[in-house]
Amino acid sequence: MSDILIAFEEYLSVTKALDTLTISSYLSDLQQLEELTQKTLTKLDTTDVVQFLAKFDNKRTLNRKLSSINAFFHFCHIQDFTHEKINIPMAKIPKNLPKYVSNEEILDSINLIDRSTVMGLRDYALILFLYASGCRISEALLVQRADIVDGWLKIRFAKGEKERVVPLAPVATQAMELYLSEQTLASPYIWLNYRGEPLSRISAYKIVKKYLGVSPHVLRHSFASSLIIGGADLRVVQELLGHSSLETTQIYTHIQKQNLADTMNNYHPLR
Repeated sequence: MSDILIAFEEYLSVTKALDTLTISSYLSDLQQLEELTQKTLTKLDTTDVVQFLAKFDNKRTLNRKLSSINAFFHFCHIQDFTHEKINIPMAKIPKNLPKYVSNEEILDSINLIDRSTVMGLRDYALILFLYASGCRISEALLVQRADIVDGWLKIRFAKGEKERVVPLAPVATQAMELYLSEQTLASPYIWLNYRGEPLSRISAYKIVKKYLGVSPHVLRHSFASSLIIGGADLRVVQELLGHSSLETTQIYTHIQKQNLADTMNNYHPLR
């Protein structure tokens, strides 16, 4: 990694206090930019950046790379490493309703899991745990037995290095306890593969996809959507999800509005 990227990494970590995953994404995007343009970053101009970004059709991918590039050139600008600050407007991302699975669909699907084996008990408990906690999959896979006390889950490895505590539904806690009672492999971690190693993100993705046909992140959306539909306060949902900004949580207000519209259409005499 070049000296300027090392300096940028230190700036993101110390000055901006960004989490390690975000920093890693920024650096990866910038290294990809260097490789595809065959130029050092400080020699790039706006045309080089636009040609690079034109290779990406997905607006979310485009905006993420654009964030990395703008942050880097802002850093260069304030450090006087370049004469011109490159800043390109973000692409407009359509506000799509987050995909989620209903409570009934989740329970109907996991009730088909064969729970006569430890792996079956694990798969059943893992899906219930993700739906009951709203955890990111990266957070869930790092949970240890000591992190759950009296039905409360302490998430110590949250995005942005923030801790939060969330209550777990008794049905999820019971499923987890049954799985752990049959799990004979010694490990402080809860979610293990058959060798006793912590479950990987790919394996967890395959488990959820196998039974529900969706990714683990959809269960996080399903957790939030269920709360919003049930009438939960948006700031409470923000706290449970670990969002640093309420703006991030506000994507779920679309679900709230849709639920209100459906209720009106179903029950109002002038529907």
